[in-house]
Amino acid sequence: MSPTDSAHVSITAPPRRAVWAAYAVPLCVLPSALWRLSLVFTDDAVTRWYMIFLSALSMGLALMTLGLVHRWGQLFPHWVPRLGGRHIPARPVVRVALIGGWSLVAICVYFLVNHRFHFVQSISVGIGDDEPVHPAPGWEVLRYYAPMLAWGPLVIAVAADYRRRAAMNRRMEKP
Repeated sequence: MSPTDSAHVSITAPPRRAVWAAYAVPLCVLPSALWRLSLVFTDDAVTRWYMIFLSALSMGLALMTLGLVHRWGQLFPHWVPRLGGRHIPARPVVRVALIGGWSLVAICVYFLVNHRFHFVQSISVGIGDDEPVHPAPGWEVLRYYAPMLAWGPLVIAVAADYRRRAAMNRRMEKP
């Protein structure tokens, strides 16, 4: 890293509440991911890959939140051609995080409102024509998804703090 690159590294450390919120995100997603992975051993082969993919994707996205409070989330890795060691621009990172967080909030609000008022009737979405109709999940399944209600607000809070710190760093860099 050259001396000019060091000016782009975050000067401001994230507050403890932002770090706690970032680490809470993967913990909110973990119960549902583990539950889906447990289905791999009990379900048929058609849905196995889907469950593994969905669990890995949700955990991967949740773990990316940690980059908003760590130094490794502010610099491209050295092995990336032409970009290695350079500063990751804050605006696109914040936009993606806020879009993701608000999308999660919208999905949760839709699910909760639809569950209460039944705007859209429950339909069985199967993979293939011979997929059996599954009953609506009860608390024995929803308890694994309940912590995910906090995923969107936590991402929004961490992204807002990241934006605040990036703005403060830009002000400090100006002569």
